[in-house]
Amino acid sequence: MIFICWNLAWSQSLQEGKEAIYYRRYASAEKFFSNYLRHHPSDAEAVLLLSKTYLLENKITLAYATLKATPGSIAENPFVLVAKGAVCRAYNFSGDSCLHYFNQAIAATKGKDPDILKAAAEMEIISKNGNMQFALELAERALKKSKQEAPLYVIMGSAYRRLMKGGEAFKAYTTATYKDKGLAEAYYHLGEIFLSQENPEMYLKYFTNALDADKNYGPAMYELYSYYLYTKPDAEKAMQYFQSYMAVSDKNIRNEYALTDLLYLTENYEDAIKNAKKLISIEKDSVQPRIYKLAGYSYAESKDTAAALDFMRKYFHFEKDSNLIAKDFEMMALIFKSIPNCEDSTIKYYEHATALSKDSTLLVQYFKELAALAAAKKDFDSQAKWLGLYYSFSKNASNVDLFNWGISAFRSNDYSLADSVFGLYTEKYPEQEFGFYWRARTNAIIDSGMTAGLAIPYYTELIELIDPDSLSTTNKKWIIEAYGYMAAYEANTNENYDKAIEYFDKILEIDPGNENAKKYLSVLEATVKKDETN
Repeated sequence: MIFICWNLAWSQSLQEGKEAIYYRRYASAEKFFSNYLRHHPSDAEAVLLLSKTYLLENKITLAYATLKATPGSIAENPFVLVAKGAVCRAYNFSGDSCLHYFNQAIAATKGKDPDILKAAAEMEIISKNGNMQFALELAERALKKSKQEAPLYVIMGSAYRRLMKGGEAFKAYTTATYKDKGLAEAYYHLGEIFLSQENPEMYLKYFTNALDADKNYGPAMYELYSYYLYTKPDAEKAMQYFQSYMAVSDKNIRNEYALTDLLYLTENYEDAIKNAKKLISIEKDSVQPRIYKLAGYSYAESKDTAAALDFMRKYFHFEKDSNLIAKDFEMMALIFKSIPNCEDSTIKYYEHATALSKDSTLLVQYFKELAALAAAKKDFDSQAKWLGLYYSFSKNASNVDLFNWGISAFRSNDYSLADSVFGLYTEKYPEQEFGFYWRARTNAIIDSGMTAGLAIPYYTELIELIDPDSLSTTNKKWIIEAYGYMAAYEANTNENYDKAIEYFDKILEIDPGNENAKKYLSVLEATVKKDETN
């Protein structure tokens, strides 16, 4: 009784394995045919199908091993001969020697078995070194003898695509859909044609048609997932298609990586972290370093700074330097920015980010951040450097940004730079007093001995701009400073005491209680009177 049940268990057809190949669930197909052949080692078609599965997975040595293990009693079976021809192609042996196996298989059936003709055509197509013209001939011959025409038109379409005859491929695949409206594979291949042409309107239509024909056709789901992930980013839709794809596809590590990515993109950070840790546990030292980054980013979004820093440090340890991008350094900078007393590390990582970034929008953000960090440390040299870069690269830089650049240069004692920056300010904003005032102050320091009168033109411009009838507190302070400087220049450098007295009088008109003006005016008037007496 047990023996009979065992036989019945393995009397099933090969349809389950064939369906797994059709749906591109190659791991399932491999498992099915391997198990099947353990109990039916002389089933020649199963030998061919297992060999085909291995070749589709690019496991050429396993396909060869399958043939080596084949019983001698079926070595000349047409299905086995077709498998030999395909493996021969995979090893890129002489075209004639490989063709010999196919011709032997066809001759053994007197060219009348459509299944052998179809199998040979399919194996030619899946081989990188296949003879596409021969595949077309075989498919056309099979058409004359087979009632299942649609799959043969799919084979012909694929051969035409390999021959770079897109129009003929389109016709063949379209004919397949007419012959069998439920053949999702044909719609899928039509989508591939337009995908290669970067025509989203058309390839979306055909991939959707494939799912309308067969809701379980995973390859079409995968393409729609890819479209919404990369071409027209919509993380929610991408997740929907990917979850549908996972439900009908073999479980594999590649899918786990993709799912983890999608969990992060859909802001499901808790599950993204769980999946990332799961991958690290499974893959160990082989895990892709970017998974540490994904976990780090997810922890950062979850405001767990310590965990974010831990995973980002692991990412930087395991990832190749050439794969690091500006955003990685930015993330490290942001993490350290949130930790007290880590300004130096924050600056270091932002500087690395600026060195790597090719994105002008990101660059100006980094420059602004670095300028602010330098200002907080009273490192005015660095502040001037980063503000200068910000102003030079930012399309949205304002007069305030230009002014702050000049002030930082002034504070860093780089008076030559400050003069240039404030000079640019007066050119761009000649109606504003700020540029002239600070250019005057800068030149007063450059010409500390008042020998060249470098500040005089700018103080003069400042006075002309200020309305004496409506003085703000700042303008009053500036105009008093301007008159005072000009008075000192006239008295000390030009020895023009009368002119100096005029300037001090102007100060007293504005500020009658100004003690400095009164003191120096008294001195100058006494000097002039003494000179007149002499």
